Amino acid sequence: MTQKSALITGWMSHRKVLLEIVGKLEDQHVSYKPWEGAMSLSELVLHMTSAMGMFAQTVKNGTFTPPAAQPEVNTINELKETIQKETEETKSQLESLTDDQLAQIVEFAGMQMPGIALLESGKDHEIHHKGQLFTYARLVGVEELPFFINRS
Repeated sequence: MTQKSALITGWMSHRKVLLEIVGKLEDQHVSYKPWEGAMSLSELVLHMTSAMGMFAQTVKNGTFTPPAAQPEVNTINELKETIQKETEETKSQLESLTDDQLAQIVEFAGMQMPGIALLESGKDHEIHHKGQLFTYARLVGVEELPFFINRS
């Protein structure tokens, strides 16, 4: 397995769980915030889904590329559709990266690292926020949550 395919497989094993968690939520949870000033549940999810695409574009371009503006979502179905769309786009972006792009040094947040290291950080970023989403889900009353990783 190549470094790139291992990254994509690992990332997808977490992204699948994101869809499972969101599938347990209801429309009234979309705007839930655990405290004033926090991201809403949908903002947290959209932050997660756009970030890996941003990291992939940054590696592809060799320079920081900000994420696209996120759509407004009002229902769980809209949120799931956005997750699925962004997942497909990001997976395609990741698959298109060359070995040279993965090896090139990119700058991000004042740090310099090979593209593959930035992508691994992007996966870690998503895992971090997925943990927060597990907490959000518990706070809105979801009792049965999926395992933290999906290997299927």
